Amino acid sequence: MLGEGYRGRMSATTSGDYDIRAIRSDEWEAVKRLRLVALRDPVAYIAFFETYEDALARPDSFYQDRAARSAEEPSGARQFIAEAPDGEWVGSLTVLVEEAGSTDLAGFAIERRQGHVVGVFVRPEHRGNGLIKALFDAGVAWARERGVERVRLLVHEKNPRAQGAYRKAGFVPSGVVVPFSKDETENEVEFVLEQPS
Repeated sequence: MLGEGYRGRMSATTSGDYDIRAIRSDEWEAVKRLRLVALRDPVAYIAFFETYEDALARPDSFYQDRAARSAEEPSGARQFIAEAPDGEWVGSLTVLVEEAGSTDLAGFAIERRQGHVVGVFVRPEHRGNGLIKALFDAGVAWARERGVERVRLLVHEKNPRAQGAYRKAGFVPSGVVVPFSKDETENEVEFVLEQPS
Protein backbone atom coordinates (compact mmCIF):
# COMPACT_ATOMS: atom_id res chain seq x y z
CA MET A 1 0.00 0.00 0.00
CA LEU A 2 1.38 3.42 -0.91
CA GLY A 3 -0.85 5.57 1.31
CA GLU A 4 0.50 7.89 3.94
CA GLY A 5 3.90 6.28 4.19
CA TYR A 6 4.56 6.08 0.43
CA ARG A 7 8.17 6.62 -0.51
CA GLY A 8 9.46 5.96 -3.99
CA ARG A 9 12.73 6.50 -5.75
CA MET A 10 13.68 7.29 -9.29
CA SER A 11 17.05 7.89 -10.82
CA ALA A 12 17.91 11.55 -11.24
CA THR A 13 19.66 12.86 -14.34
CA THR A 14 22.50 13.94 -12.05
CA SER A 15 24.04 11.85 -9.30
CA GLY A 16 21.74 10.28 -6.75
CA ASP A 17 18.00 9.71 -6.71
CA TYR A 18 14.82 11.69 -6.26
CA ASP A 19 12.71 10.77 -3.26
CA ILE A 20 9.00 10.77 -4.15
CA ARG A 21 6.88 11.00 -1.02
CA ALA A 22 3.88 12.56 0.69
CA ILE A 23 4.56 15.71 2.67
CA ARG A 24 4.50 15.89 6.47
CA SER A 25 2.45 18.55 8.25
CA ASP A 26 5.57 20.09 9.82
CA GLU A 27 6.97 20.85 6.35
CA TRP A 28 4.70 23.85 5.75
CA GLU A 29 7.62 26.22 5.16
CA ALA A 30 8.90 24.04 2.31
CA VAL A 31 5.33 23.83 0.95
CA LYS A 32 5.21 27.64 0.92
CA ARG A 33 8.67 28.02 -0.69
CA LEU A 34 7.90 25.61 -3.54
CA ARG A 35 4.49 27.18 -4.14
CA LEU A 36 6.08 30.62 -4.47
CA VAL A 37 8.66 29.24 -6.93
CA ALA A 38 5.85 27.62 -8.95
CA LEU A 39 3.91 30.88 -9.12
CA ARG A 40 6.96 32.59 -10.71
CA ASP A 41 6.95 30.12 -13.61
CA PRO A 42 6.35 31.79 -17.00
CA VAL A 43 3.04 29.90 -17.47
CA ALA A 44 1.84 30.32 -13.87
CA TYR A 45 -0.98 32.65 -14.97
CA ILE A 46 -2.66 29.84 -16.91
CA ALA A 47 -1.49 26.98 -14.68
CA PHE A 48 -2.58 28.13 -11.21
CA PHE A 49 -5.63 29.81 -9.68
CA GLU A 50 -3.71 32.17 -7.40
CA THR A 51 -1.04 34.74 -8.16
CA TYR A 52 2.43 35.04 -6.67
CA GLU A 53 1.39 38.26 -4.93
CA ASP A 54 -1.66 36.63 -3.34
CA ALA A 55 0.34 33.61 -2.19
CA LEU A 56 3.12 35.78 -0.76
CA ALA A 57 0.59 37.85 1.20
CA ARG A 58 -1.00 34.81 2.87
CA PRO A 59 -0.16 34.35 6.56
CA ASP A 60 1.96 31.42 7.69
CA SER A 61 -1.16 29.92 9.27
CA PHE A 62 -2.58 29.40 5.75
CA TYR A 63 0.39 27.23 4.77
CA GLN A 64 0.40 25.43 8.11
CA ASP A 65 -3.26 24.49 7.56
CA ARG A 66 -2.67 23.55 3.91
CA ALA A 67 0.22 21.26 4.86
CA ALA A 68 -1.77 19.66 7.68
CA ARG A 69 -4.76 18.99 5.40
CA SER A 70 -2.56 17.53 2.65
CA ALA A 71 -0.46 15.33 4.93
CA GLU A 72 -2.72 13.65 7.46
CA GLU A 73 -5.43 10.99 7.31
CA PRO A 74 -8.39 10.91 6.96
CA SER A 75 -7.93 13.89 4.69
CA GLY A 76 -9.45 13.93 1.23
CA ALA A 77 -6.22 15.42 -0.13
CA ARG A 78 -2.58 14.44 -0.35
CA GLN A 79 0.40 16.45 -1.58
CA PHE A 80 3.36 14.56 -3.04
CA ILE A 81 6.80 16.05 -3.55
CA ALA A 82 9.99 15.10 -5.36
CA GLU A 83 13.05 15.72 -3.23
CA ALA A 84 16.47 15.92 -4.90
CA PRO A 85 19.54 14.26 -3.37
CA ASP A 86 20.54 17.58 -1.77
CA GLY A 87 17.16 17.84 0.01
CA GLU A 88 15.72 20.51 -2.31
CA TRP A 89 12.06 20.07 -3.25
CA VAL A 90 11.98 20.09 -7.05
CA GLY A 91 8.41 19.07 -7.87
CA SER A 92 4.97 18.64 -6.42
CA LEU A 93 1.37 17.77 -7.09
CA THR A 94 -1.73 17.44 -4.94
CA VAL A 95 -4.59 14.98 -5.37
CA LEU A 96 -8.06 15.85 -4.05
CA VAL A 97 -10.74 13.18 -3.68
CA GLU A 98 -14.03 14.44 -5.12
CA GLU A 99 -17.19 12.68 -3.98
CA ALA A 100 -20.12 11.86 -6.27
CA GLY A 101 -22.92 14.36 -5.74
CA SER A 102 -20.60 17.21 -4.73
CA THR A 103 -19.28 20.05 -6.89
CA ASP A 104 -15.72 20.64 -8.05
CA LEU A 105 -13.57 23.77 -7.65
CA ALA A 106 -15.29 25.34 -10.67
CA GLY A 107 -18.79 24.57 -9.37
CA PHE A 108 -19.53 21.69 -11.74
CA ALA A 109 -21.34 18.57 -10.49
CA ILE A 110 -19.24 15.51 -9.70
CA GLU A 111 -20.90 12.39 -11.13
CA ARG A 112 -18.65 9.73 -9.58
CA ARG A 113 -15.95 9.39 -6.94
CA GLN A 114 -12.74 10.61 -8.54
CA GLY A 115 -9.34 12.09 -7.88
CA HIS A 116 -8.58 15.61 -9.06
CA VAL A 117 -4.92 16.54 -9.53
CA VAL A 118 -4.01 20.17 -8.86
CA GLY A 119 -0.90 22.24 -8.25
CA VAL A 120 1.36 20.32 -10.64
CA PHE A 121 4.86 21.81 -10.82
CA VAL A 122 8.41 20.66 -11.54
CA ARG A 123 11.34 23.08 -11.46
CA PRO A 124 12.53 23.74 -15.05
CA GLU A 125 15.98 22.23 -14.52
CA HIS A 126 14.36 18.93 -13.47
CA ARG A 127 11.88 18.61 -16.34
CA GLY A 128 12.01 16.10 -19.17
CA ASN A 129 13.43 13.15 -17.24
CA GLY A 130 10.26 11.32 -16.17
CA LEU A 131 9.96 13.02 -12.79
CA ILE A 132 6.41 14.22 -13.47
CA LYS A 133 5.38 10.61 -14.25
CA ALA A 134 6.85 9.44 -10.93
CA LEU A 135 4.87 12.13 -9.08
CA PHE A 136 1.69 11.12 -10.93
CA ASP A 137 2.30 7.44 -10.18
CA ALA A 138 2.44 8.23 -6.45
CA GLY A 139 -0.63 10.48 -6.52
CA VAL A 140 -2.72 8.13 -8.64
CA ALA A 141 -1.80 5.13 -6.45
CA TRP A 142 -2.87 7.06 -3.34
CA ALA A 143 -6.19 8.03 -4.98
CA ARG A 144 -6.89 4.48 -6.16
CA GLU A 145 -6.33 3.18 -2.63
CA ARG A 146 -9.23 5.45 -1.70
CA GLY A 147 -11.54 3.84 -4.24
CA VAL A 148 -11.65 6.51 -6.93
CA GLU A 149 -13.01 5.42 -10.29
CA ARG A 150 -10.80 7.78 -12.25
CA VAL A 151 -8.30 10.60 -11.81
CA ARG A 152 -8.61 13.86 -13.68
CA LEU A 153 -7.06 17.28 -14.07
CA LEU A 154 -7.76 20.48 -15.94
CA VAL A 155 -5.15 22.10 -18.18
CA HIS A 156 -5.31 25.36 -20.11
CA GLU A 157 -5.89 24.95 -23.83
CA LYS A 158 -2.77 27.07 -24.52
CA ASN A 159 -0.40 25.02 -22.34
CA PRO A 160 0.94 22.36 -24.74
CA ARG A 161 4.00 21.61 -22.59
CA ALA A 162 1.79 20.55 -19.67
CA GLN A 163 -0.58 18.67 -21.97
CA GLY A 164 2.37 16.70 -23.36
CA ALA A 165 3.61 15.82 -19.87
CA TYR A 166 0.14 14.66 -18.84
CA ARG A 167 -0.17 12.47 -21.94
CA LYS A 168 3.20 10.87 -21.12
CA ALA A 169 1.83 10.11 -17.64
CA GLY A 170 -1.12 8.25 -19.24
CA PHE A 171 -3.81 10.94 -19.15
CA VAL A 172 -6.00 11.57 -22.21
CA PRO A 173 -8.48 14.35 -23.06
CA SER A 174 -12.01 13.40 -22.02
CA GLY A 175 -13.74 15.79 -24.40
CA VAL A 176 -14.91 18.01 -21.53
CA VAL A 177 -13.98 21.68 -21.91
CA VAL A 178 -14.70 24.28 -19.22
CA PRO A 179 -14.27 28.05 -19.16
CA PHE A 180 -10.97 29.26 -17.70
CA SER A 181 -11.68 30.79 -14.30
CA LYS A 182 -9.51 33.87 -14.91
CA ASP A 183 -10.83 34.62 -18.41
CA GLU A 184 -14.04 33.02 -19.66
CA THR A 185 -13.04 33.65 -23.29
CA GLU A 186 -10.40 30.94 -22.80
CA ASN A 187 -10.84 27.28 -21.88
CA GLU A 188 -9.40 24.45 -19.86
CA VAL A 189 -9.46 20.88 -21.13
CA GLU A 190 -10.15 17.93 -18.84
CA PHE A 191 -7.63 15.08 -19.02
CA VAL A 192 -8.47 11.75 -17.35
CA LEU A 193 -6.85 8.51 -16.33
CA GLU A 194 -9.52 5.83 -15.99
CA GLN A 195 -9.29 2.90 -13.59
CA PRO A 196 -7.90 -0.10 -15.52
CA SER A 197 -10.50 -2.80 -16.25
